[in-house]
Amino acid sequence: MNPNIMKKIIAICFTLMTVSCAFAQEAQPKWQGKFEQLDQMLPTPNSYRSSSGAPGADYWQQKADYVIDVELNDENQSLTGSETITYFNNAPEDLKYLWIQLDQNINADGSMTKKTSGGSIRDSIPAKMLATTTSSFDYKGGYTIKFVKDAGDKDLPYIINNTMMRVDLPQPLKKGEKFTFKISWSYNINDMMMVGGRSGMEFFPEDGNYIYFIAQWFPRMCVFDDYEGWQNKQFLGAGEFALTFGNYRVKITVPSDHIVGASGWLQNPKDVLSKDQIDRFEKARKTFDQPVFVVTEDEAKKKEKDRSKKKSTWEFYAENVRDFAFSSSRKYIWDAMAVKNGNNAPLAQSLYPKEGYALWSKESTKAIKNCLDVYSARTIDYPYPTAYSCNWVGGGMEYPMISFNGGRPAKDGTISERTLTRTVSVIVHEVGHNYFPMIINSDERKDTWMDEGLNSFLEKETMKERYPKLDHSGNTPKGIVSFMKGDKSIMRPVMANSDNQGRSFGPNGYNKPAAALTILRETVMGPELFDKAFKEYSQRWAFKHPKPSDFFRTMEDASAVDLDWFWRGWFFTTDNVDLTVDDVKWYKVKSTQIDPEKKNVKVKQGDLAANASKEKAADFSNGPQEFNVINTPDADYRDFRSRIDDNAIRQKLDGKNIYEVTFKNSGGLVSPVIIEWTFKDGSKELERLPAEIWRLNEFEVKKVFVKEKEVVNIVIDPNLETADVNTGDNVFPKKPAVSKFEEIKKKN
Repeated sequence: MNPNIMKKIIAICFTLMTVSCAFAQEAQPKWQGKFEQLDQMLPTPNSYRSSSGAPGADYWQQKADYVIDVELNDENQSLTGSETITYFNNAPEDLKYLWIQLDQNINADGSMTKKTSGGSIRDSIPAKMLATTTSSFDYKGGYTIKFVKDAGDKDLPYIINNTMMRVDLPQPLKKGEKFTFKISWSYNINDMMMVGGRSGMEFFPEDGNYIYFIAQWFPRMCVFDDYEGWQNKQFLGAGEFALTFGNYRVKITVPSDHIVGASGWLQNPKDVLSKDQIDRFEKARKTFDQPVFVVTEDEAKKKEKDRSKKKSTWEFYAENVRDFAFSSSRKYIWDAMAVKNGNNAPLAQSLYPKEGYALWSKESTKAIKNCLDVYSARTIDYPYPTAYSCNWVGGGMEYPMISFNGGRPAKDGTISERTLTRTVSVIVHEVGHNYFPMIINSDERKDTWMDEGLNSFLEKETMKERYPKLDHSGNTPKGIVSFMKGDKSIMRPVMANSDNQGRSFGPNGYNKPAAALTILRETVMGPELFDKAFKEYSQRWAFKHPKPSDFFRTMEDASAVDLDWFWRGWFFTTDNVDLTVDDVKWYKVKSTQIDPEKKNVKVKQGDLAANASKEKAADFSNGPQEFNVINTPDADYRDFRSRIDDNAIRQKLDGKNIYEVTFKNSGGLVSPVIIEWTFKDGSKELERLPAEIWRLNEFEVKKVFVKEKEVVNIVIDPNLETADVNTGDNVFPKKPAVSKFEEIKKKN
C-alpha cells in the first residue's frame, strides 16, 4: 500500500477515535464538586469574625444616638424635622467623612430608581398603571435639606449623591472618639394609593381623614463595619436597609386628637392621653389573657368628626435599636395586652381604624403574642418593652417595636378564610422582623434572605404551631416547587444581591430560604440539632451585624453537621431537586443445601449477568432473580489469618428479599433520599438516606437493601419534604404506582 495512503488512513482513524472519545466524554456528566468545602467562597476568618461563626475577639461596631424633633402637618401632609446625631467611632481607623442615608430621595425627580425602572405600554392599560409607568402623579418627593451643622452651629460641607449624603468632618474622627452634628430637613408625604413604598399615608374620603405611616423619614447613618467599610450602596427600592444601633429620643408633634404608636416607650402619657385612657393603658400592662381597649371604636369615630385644631407632642425613648418609625391618626382604635416572655412582660399593642375593627380587634394583638412566644423560644427572649401592629393597606413593613400590616374585612364586615390567613400571617411575619433584622441585624441592602428568609421560616413555624387550621404552605418545600422548576435563564441564586434579583426577588428572599431551612430542620439535621444551632446563631449575633458566612459557620459549628453541600446547592446555585427511582432489581440468594460442619463447602458460581434482563424492569411481576454466593477466595483475606463463616452469611440471607435500587439525580441539587417501602402485607416502612450518599457520584447511585418482606411499591419523598420538582418518576413500579402517588400527594 502506498505509504501516503496508509498515513491518511491512520490519521482518519485517529481523528475518528478522538471524536468518538470526545462524544463519549460529553455524554458523561461532569463532576461538579457539590460536596467540596465552601472555603474558597467564604471570607477568610479573622479576629473580627471567627472561623466558628461567632464574633471574634476584636469584633467592633459603630453606634449612633439620635435626638429628633419632628412635626407632622395634617393640612398639607408634610413632615418637618431636625435631629442631633452623636456618632461613636469604634473602628480601628480614622474617619475623614461620614455617610448618611437619604431614603426619601428615591421619590425625588430624576432619582436613580425612576431612571432605571422599566415599563411598557399596552392597549387598554389602566390609568393608574400608566401614571406609575410615566411618573404622571402630581407629587414632588425627596428631602429638602435645610442645613448640616456641627454642635457649635458651624456649617459642615456636604454633598448629596442620590440617596446618600457625604458629610466632611473638620478633622479625622479617631478610634474611641465621638462627633455630634445636626441636620434640618423636610419632605412631602406620599399618598400610598398613588406613589407606593415602605411608608406614606392613606386617605379615607368617607370621613376626610388620614393614617400616616412614617418610616425612612429622617437622615440616618450608614453602617461602617469590618466587612466592607461604608455600606453606602444606593437605595433603589428592593434592597432594604443596613443600619447602626443606637438610642433614640424623639418628640413627635401631631394634632391633639391623634394617637401615635412608635419605636420605643411613651415617656409623657399625661401630656397626650386622657385620665381614662391612662387608666386603661395601665390595666392593659397587667392583663395577660385578652386585649384591653385604650381607645374604643366609638371614641375613634367621634374624633373622626370633631377634628381637633390643637397640637400635642408625644415623646418616645428607644434604647439600642437600629431604626425608628411611627404611625399617627385620629382614626385609630387602640387595644393592648401584656405578654409573658422570659423575665419580661412586653406590651402587645394594636392600632387600627374602624374599617379594620371586625378583624383586628379579634386577631392582631393575639397574633403579636403568638409571634413573641414562638420566636423567643427559637431565638432569644424579646428584649424590648413593646411591640405594635398598625393596620395599613399594603402587605407589611417592619421597624423596631412597630410594624405596618395589611388585611381588612370586607365592607360588610365579613372575613374570608383567605383574608384571615393573610392578615394573621402578615402580622406574625412583620412583628417577627423584630428578631430578624432589628435585633440580629443583617445587611438587608445586600442579603434579603438573611432577614426575610429566616423570618419567613419562623413565621411558618408559628403558623403551624399556633394556627394549624390556616394555610401555611407558602414557605414549605411543597410551596417552592413551582419556582424551583422555573426558567433558569432568568433565575438568580439566593446569594445574588437584593437589587439584582428581578423576578426571583420574592421567592429567593422569602420562600426558598424558608423552605430550605425547613428541609434542613426536618430532613437533614433533625429538629433537636437544628434548633440548638439556630438558637446559638441568634444568641451570638443579637444586637450585632452578622454576615451570611457567620450563619453558615455557626450552624455547622453548633451541630457537627457538615452543611457546605447544602449551602452550596440551595444558596449559591439555581439547581433543583429532581431525584428518580431509575431501576429496581429484585434478588434472592439461590437455595443451597449447607452442612454447617463443612466450613469450606464449595458452591458453583452462576452467571447472573447472563440470566438478568438487559432492560429495566417496569414492575415486580417477573419475580426475583436468584444468584449464587461463593466462598470467599483466600486472596481476599490478604494477610489476615482469621476467616469469616461463609455459610453463616448464606444462612443469614437465605429467604430474604434483596433489592438493588438505582437512584438518579437529574436536578443537580443533591438531597437526602427518603424511601417509603410498601410490602405485600400492606405494611409500610420509611427509610432515610443522608445526602452524602451522592458524595462519590453526584448523578447516579446504586444501593442494595435487604427486606424480610416482599416489596410491592417504592416511593421516594412520599411526604413531599425535599422540594422534588418531578414526583412522577419517584415511584416503582412505574405504571401502576403513578396514580397511587397522586393519591399520596393529595393527602399531603
